[in-house]
Amino acid sequence: MGKSFLNSDKVHQVRLESDLLGELEVPLEAYYGVQTQRGINNYKVSNLKMSDFPEYIIAMAYIKLAAVEANHELGVINDEIYAAIAQACRELIDGKMHDQFPTDMVQGGAGTTINMNANEVIANRALELMGHGRGEYQYCSPNDHVNCAQSTNDAYPSAFRYAFIRMNRSMEAELKQLIDSLRKKGDEFSDSIKMGRTQLQDAVPMTSGQEFHAFANNLEEEITNLERNVTLLYEINMGGTAIGTGLNAAAGYAELCIKKMCELTGEPFVLASDLIEATPDTGAYVSYSASLKRLAVKLSKMCNDLRLMASGPRCGLHEINLPPMAPGSSIMPGKVNPVIPEVTNQVCFKVIGNDTAVTFAAEAGQLQLNVMEPIITECIFESITWLQNVMKILRTKCIDGITINREHNLETVKHSIGIVTALNPVIGYKASTKIAKEALETGKSVYNLVLEHELMSKEQLDQLLDPANMLAAH
Repeated sequence: MGKSFLNSDKVHQVRLESDLLGELEVPLEAYYGVQTQRGINNYKVSNLKMSDFPEYIIAMAYIKLAAVEANHELGVINDEIYAAIAQACRELIDGKMHDQFPTDMVQGGAGTTINMNANEVIANRALELMGHGRGEYQYCSPNDHVNCAQSTNDAYPSAFRYAFIRMNRSMEAELKQLIDSLRKKGDEFSDSIKMGRTQLQDAVPMTSGQEFHAFANNLEEEITNLERNVTLLYEINMGGTAIGTGLNAAAGYAELCIKKMCELTGEPFVLASDLIEATPDTGAYVSYSASLKRLAVKLSKMCNDLRLMASGPRCGLHEINLPPMAPGSSIMPGKVNPVIPEVTNQVCFKVIGNDTAVTFAAEAGQLQLNVMEPIITECIFESITWLQNVMKILRTKCIDGITINREHNLETVKHSIGIVTALNPVIGYKASTKIAKEALETGKSVYNLVLEHELMSKEQLDQLLDPANMLAAH
C-alpha cells in the first residue's frame, strides 16, 4: 500500500518495499522497486543512466522474454504469470516504460542493480496486467518469476552483448555513409594533382582523388574488422546462473533459452560450450573494444591529415577548404578553425581511453566472475554512441562540403624539388641528388638545372616531368 508525506510543500506518494537490508520507500507510481531505489541512492557516479541506452533495455527485455518462454515450456512458470511477464517484455521491446530505468551505468555489484531494475519493472507491469498492485510480489516476483533460472551473471552479460550487436549495426551503417562520402570526393578530385608527402617533406606527385579514395579504403577495412569481432558476442552463457554450474535452472533450460533467443531476435546466438569458463570471461569485450579503438585511431589520423591539408589560408598547405562552421577566434578577426575534425579527434581520444579502461577492467576479474563488467559496459556503449554521432557530424558538416584548390596545388607540384625522383631511372640517383641539392641551395628549379647541366633534352624532360605521368607505375 502507498502512503503520503510532505516534502517541500508537495505531496509525494510512496510505497514501502523490503529486501535483505530492510524497508525502503519507493515512488508509488514507479514500476521499479526497492533494489533499483537502492541503486539510485548508492550510485550517483556518471549521470549516464540505463535509460540513455534504449537498445540496452530492449536487449534485456529479449533476454527476459526468452527466459520466461523457456521456463513456461518446461512447466516452471504457469500460464497466467507467463502471459503477463511476456507482455511486459514486449512492451519494453516496443519502447514503453524506458523512463523506468534510472540506474547509473557505473556501479558495484557486477550489474545486479541493472538486472534487478529490469526484473522489478517487468514484475510490476506484469502485476498491473494481472490486476494487482505494484509491489504485491507474492503474485509475481522479480526474483522468483522474472529472474527464474537466471543470475545477474548470465542475464546481464547476455543482454549487453546483444545490445552491442544491435548498436554496432547502426554504427556500421553510419561508417558506410562516411566511406561513400569520401569516395565521392575521391571521384570529384580525381584530376587534381598535388604533392604527396612523407615525414612532412615533399615526396612525389599524386592526385587529391587518390588521397580521398585511400581514406575510404582505409576505413572500409574497419567494417570487416568490426564484423569479425562482433561475431564473438553471439556466444552467451544463459543457463549458467551464478557461476556456470546451472544451479537452480531446470534440465534443458540453457539450450531451450538460447533457442528462444534465436527465434525471437533472428540472431545466431550460441550457448557457450563451457559455462564456468564463459561466466568470468571478458575476452570478447576486449576484442570488440579494440576494434572500436582501431576505427578511432584511423578516423583521428584522417582528421589530422584534413587539418594539415586545410592549414593556412596564406601560410599553410592550403590544399583543401573545409566548410566554415564557426568563427575561429575571440581575438583574431577572420580566423576560421577546423572545428569538425578537431571534435572528431577528441572523440577518438575518448574511445582510445575507454579501450584502456576496458582492458584494465577485463584483467581485474577474479575467480568465477568479473565484477568490473559495469565499467566495461559503460565504456563500450559510450564508444559506440560517440563514434556513430561524430561520424555523422564529420560526414555532413565537413567531408561533404570540402572543396579543392586546384591551381594552387598544381603550382606547388611544378615548383617542388620532389619531382626530381622521376629523374632517377634516367640520370641515376647520384646525379638526381646533386640536382636536388643545387636546387635547394640556389632556388633554381629542377627543370632548369637539368637543362643547364645538359643531362636531358627539353623534349625528354617535358615528357618525364609531366605530373600526369608520375601518378602510377610506367
